[in-house]
Amino acid sequence: MHYAVRSLSVGTFEEPGYAVYWMAKEPEWVSLRLQLILIEGNGIRALVNTALPDDLAALRADLPAMMWGPDGARGAIVRSPAEMQRAALAAAGVSPEDITHVILTPIVRYTTETLDAFLAAKIALSKAGWIHYHTTHRHPHDSRRAFSQKDLIHLVTDWWDRVILLEDEHELAPGLRTWQCGVHHRSTLVVEVDTAEGVVAASDAWFVYENVEGENPRPLGLNESFEEMFRTNARARRTADHIIPLYDHRVFERYPGGIIAPRR
Repeated sequence: MHYAVRSLSVGTFEEPGYAVYWMAKEPEWVSLRLQLILIEGNGIRALVNTALPDDLAALRADLPAMMWGPDGARGAIVRSPAEMQRAALAAAGVSPEDITHVILTPIVRYTTETLDAFLAAKIALSKAGWIHYHTTHRHPHDSRRAFSQKDLIHLVTDWWDRVILLEDEHELAPGLRTWQCGVHHRSTLVVEVDTAEGVVAASDAWFVYENVEGENPRPLGLNESFEEMFRTNARARRTADHIIPLYDHRVFERYPGGIIAPRR
């Protein structure tokens, strides 16, 4: 089973260099690009992550120190009109109503905040990450605000029948699978897709290509386990033909228009 895979840009932001490269003093800041991955084929239109809402006022009020802070602030997300959720999807020929599956990696507000735009979609998320979210009271890198209160209520009530809790190795459909990797968050996944161009592996376990490529990859700064990092990198390099870090601008240089595997 072969799928088309396309990356969609939904904003840019900056992270301190040490968050991208472990223990690095330079560069002081790194420019990153927030991306969605659209997977189409075999009756499926899956989207990795959901994008932020057009209006960030509520998030700014709820979580003022995060990447959606005041426009122009260091680290704040910046979007053009074409990078708003519906516009980005429309450029790829789809709408939120067309999406059959939303795959979340990791479970954080910039991936979960617009789940209510995808009311026909299955919602697939790490079972290990879900358990961690509900059972951990204190963790330095994960937040109880990974979901808005309204979406969390929906997830455990009227949306529950659409929720898929992904096992450590999970096949969503022939040729579309996920595996639990950790590294960045307890809920971080690698999403693997079989395409005519080979296997595509997308994940937030790598912010940029340097985190996974080369003879001596530079460890991700915001990683929670070196053992998971070594294991994840080794497996992805062994099994994937195309590795897609979910925040690297250069995805669009390597794949013009973000098209990793075209529609056939």
